[in-house]
Amino acid sequence: MLSEDMVGPSILKMLKYNPRGLTVSDIAKKVGINRNSTARHLEVLAAEGKVEVRNYGTAKVYSLAQRIPLSAFLCFTKNMILILDEDMNVVQANDQYLKLAGCTKQGLIGKNILAARLPIVSAPEALAVIQATEKEQVISDIRYQSGQSDLFYQMEVIPTTFEGGETGLTIVLEDITERKKYVKNMEFLARTAMELVDMPQGADIYQYISERIIDLVPGGRVFVFSYDEIKRQFAVRATQDEDFHAGLIRILGRDPVGLVFPLTEVLSSPHGGSPLILLHQGVREFIIYPELGPEGLSFYDLCFRQIPEETCEEILHTWNLGKVYITFLVWGEQVFGDVGIFLPQESNLEDTQVIESFLRQASIAIARRQTEERLRRSEERFKEVVNLSPLPAAIIGSDGRYAFVNEKFTETFGYTIHDIPTGNAWFTQAFPDPIYRKTAIAAWKSDLEMAGEGQVRPRTFDIRCKDGTTKTVLFEPVTLGDGTQYVTYQIVTDPR
Repeated sequence: MLSEDMVGPSILKMLKYNPRGLTVSDIAKKVGINRNSTARHLEVLAAEGKVEVRNYGTAKVYSLAQRIPLSAFLCFTKNMILILDEDMNVVQANDQYLKLAGCTKQGLIGKNILAARLPIVSAPEALAVIQATEKEQVISDIRYQSGQSDLFYQMEVIPTTFEGGETGLTIVLEDITERKKYVKNMEFLARTAMELVDMPQGADIYQYISERIIDLVPGGRVFVFSYDEIKRQFAVRATQDEDFHAGLIRILGRDPVGLVFPLTEVLSSPHGGSPLILLHQGVREFIIYPELGPEGLSFYDLCFRQIPEETCEEILHTWNLGKVYITFLVWGEQVFGDVGIFLPQESNLEDTQVIESFLRQASIAIARRQTEERLRRSEERFKEVVNLSPLPAAIIGSDGRYAFVNEKFTETFGYTIHDIPTGNAWFTQAFPDPIYRKTAIAAWKSDLEMAGEGQVRPRTFDIRCKDGTTKTVLFEPVTLGDGTQYVTYQIVTDPR
């Protein structure tokens, strides 16, 4: 007896040698299968355009089609195609859709998309579009969940008229999942780039990194570490979410944030040497074993042996952690920390490129933040030194605004930074006589043009203090490398 796959080719071969055609009964006898099964196979071949049928009274005679069958065209597209009759029954499907549906053409032809649960087209969102299509072609994006993954298709529904005058629909499904994912990832990177730029200095950037990683990997467990290059140690700065955080507190008996892991000889990479050898290797996957395996990473060693082995094992089993993806936060040659994304053994990390791009953005933001912090501390130290000076002193920005006056300045002249926000305000109050003020301003500008960077420009002026007294003062301004003016003042005479 012929197998199901061989029946169709056998019928076509038989009709080839009987050009005038055969009835269903004749074909059934020659092929050696029952009449009902033969009729079903002939319906499929007719729907594919491979055979034609002519009616002679109550008898139907089948012969080979003399036109190019529709199925010959359907196989030349990567898109999935379904053809429905007016009752929403499947009359044709190409191999691409059959592969997705996981069935044969014989098993699919005749099924009704309203009653059967066919992939994509039987989903409520797709059915609503299909049923609403009348005379005009409709194109719509359809989201379809397959297992744990979201797939996206552009569905084109085309009103179709068959050879006999019957109407139906042709459905073309184009997989646009990668296109959607690309757009989504680009939008994610654009948004996070702006958020990192606008992030206040006091915001927790490490917690932000953790939250955005979970946006990309909803099923992951995330740790974010900072790295102290001087002390050569990592420290936990953020974990995934409140539930995971609370669970770790319960198991560890303390808050995991703040745990310090010294980088010692205890931890070596699976290929030897310091784990920092992975700095520029992007996202790396490691299988986790309770104890170090031949191609894996011991979770106990991953914790720098700072957490007891039995506790490490409890953490692994509680969240079914089987593998970890490690990426360093690095910019240039400076290490700022690393990110560990833990997943079950059977799961895999997707979108590694967008994760690497985001963590590169975050590394640049951390580098900028640290640079700004060092600059701020440097400015504070400079101001502290200026403030401790026994002489009155002021710092004037390159834009002419007073950035700082020390306590001795206010004590000597009475003016605070709020009284003299700009050079013009200072000259107006210190030189109330307009003629003398004009002379003083001209002398200041002349000295500034003639003196080089770092060269002191001494000049003596009589200035009016806030209390109305006048002092003869030796000005000693000097221009710093960034155009800032640092000025010290010495009292030449007693107040008049």
